[in-house]
Amino acid sequence: MASPPLIVATLFLLSTVSLISPSQSATCTSQTFTNNKIYSFCNDLPFLNSYLHWTFDSATSTLSIAFVAPPARPNGWISWAINPTAASMVGSQALIAFRDSGGKMTVKTYNVTSYDPITESKVWYDVKESSAEFSGGVISLFATVVLPVKGKTTLNHVWQVGQSVTSGVPDKHEFQSGNLNSKGSFDLLRGESTVVTGADSRTKKRNIHGILNVVSWGILFPIGIIVARYLRSFPSADPAWFYLHISCQVSAYSIGVAGWGTGLKLGSESKGITYSGHRNIGITLFALATVQIFALLLRPKKDHKYRFYWNIYHHGFGYAILILGIINVFKGLDILQPEAKWRNAYIIVISVLGGIAVLLEAVTWIVVLRRKKSDKATKPYDGYNNGHGRQDP
Repeated sequence: MASPPLIVATLFLLSTVSLISPSQSATCTSQTFTNNKIYSFCNDLPFLNSYLHWTFDSATSTLSIAFVAPPARPNGWISWAINPTAASMVGSQALIAFRDSGGKMTVKTYNVTSYDPITESKVWYDVKESSAEFSGGVISLFATVVLPVKGKTTLNHVWQVGQSVTSGVPDKHEFQSGNLNSKGSFDLLRGESTVVTGADSRTKKRNIHGILNVVSWGILFPIGIIVARYLRSFPSADPAWFYLHISCQVSAYSIGVAGWGTGLKLGSESKGITYSGHRNIGITLFALATVQIFALLLRPKKDHKYRFYWNIYHHGFGYAILILGIINVFKGLDILQPEAKWRNAYIIVISVLGGIAVLLEAVTWIVVLRRKKSDKATKPYDGYNNGHGRQDP
């Protein structure tokens, strides 16, 4: 007879196993459905903890699928899509499952033409039936569709999960590595699938683009402005402050141009994906900074009559670059959606620079006011030399 400790340990092990959710423990071959439907093939998809089951009738071009995945959050959504032209999200013909306003699971179709908010629409294939169910933190999406092209046995497919639904419309998904890589192709008759790996290199380009622009527009340009505004007030810092200012701004411009170039490359490789605000600010920054750099060649001497107007232009463009650069960094962070620590790190850096600027502003005003007071005390007045007699002509 088993000892009491062994019985207790066995019961504990069984209870622990029973608590593991299906999404954590299942593979597609072990999954069953409440409708008792059995499919010819299934694949464990490599991203987003997802699974695809399907049966294909080549005679009628009818495809029956079951797509299983946990939404990003309990009130989120899951999607499986066919793209007739390429293995990408844009151009995909999507089935999206989520809870409607009444709390019931529903499946709707969407022709995804961009990353802008989507609207329900007809798709490339004919949907004969569709349904969805939610259980154990996992959504199962069922559909039977008729493909418009007979003889097509390999399809591009894209799958995705999202966090929320607003007013009956699925909100944008995250842009993490798993979300960007969840696409590939599968053979309807052989039961084989492949994954498109191009998104990894695109993710690296996006990260490089972000890093370059944070360093240039978001850090070096503000440092260069701080140097020019505050160090020039100290005679001992002249002309070192000028060369330090130029070094910061030229370095920032060079890095910024590289970041701008990677942005253009990303845009050309992402047809249908447009971030208008971020793009337009980036173009404006490049134009303003280019004018600033080349204006150094036209910089009048200090005593030139046009130097006053050159200073107005130079300072105005500089502060415009400062403000737009910081705004665009945060717009870029919203697009990239990195881990919170990276956004927090930039907030800390820019806050420290802001704090330094405030401190130096106060110090500069003190120095300037004292200097004016000292000059006034030693300056001749009313034609007398410090009150000791009139100066000779």
